Amino acid sequence: MKSKLIGFLCLAVMMFSCSSDKDESNNGNDSIVGVWDATELNVDASSASDEAIIGSQILKLLSNDDCYIITLTFNEDLTAEAKNGVAEAISSASFGAGGLVVPCPTDFEVVSNTYTYSSGTISFLNEDGETVNVSVSINGDTMTVDAQSLQLPEVNEPGELVFVRR
Repeated sequence: MKSKLIGFLCLAVMMFSCSSDKDESNNGNDSIVGVWDATELNVDASSASDEAIIGSQILKLLSNDDCYIITLTFNEDLTAEAKNGVAEAISSASFGAGGLVVPCPTDFEVVSNTYTYSSGTISFLNEDGETVNVSVSINGDTMTVDAQSLQLPEVNEPGELVFVRR
C-alpha cells in the first residue's frame, strides 16, 4: 500500500528527473514561474482506492499545518526544482485515537531539471530521454494537474493534484 501511495504522490516530482533544452519564456497571468506547494489531492472517495484516499488525507492534514511535502519551483531561466518529502510522510504516518497522525517531514529529496511551458503544457525529458508533456491548468495562483495524464504505472485511477503558488 505504501509503495503505491508514494508513487501516487511523487508523480509531480518525477517530472524533474532529466532535462529538456527547448527555450521559451512565459510571462503573464498563466505563468508557471514561481514556487508551488501541493495542497490537495482530489479523488472520488466513492471509487478511489484506500491508498489514494489516505494520500489525499495526508496531503490535506500537512498542508493545513503549513507543511508541504511536494514543492515545485519553476524559474524564469527554465530551470526547475522539486522538493519531495513524501517518503518520510508516508513512513511516519499512523492512526491514533484522534485519527490520522503525520509529523511534518524534515528529510526531503531535491531534484533539478529544465522545462518548457507553453499553452498549458509542461515539457521535460524523463529518465529515458523521452519528452513528456503534462497538461496543467493555471488559474491565478492555483495549478491543477490530472494525475493520470502523467501515465505512471502507480497512478491507475483518476485524481487531481492541486498546487498553490506562494
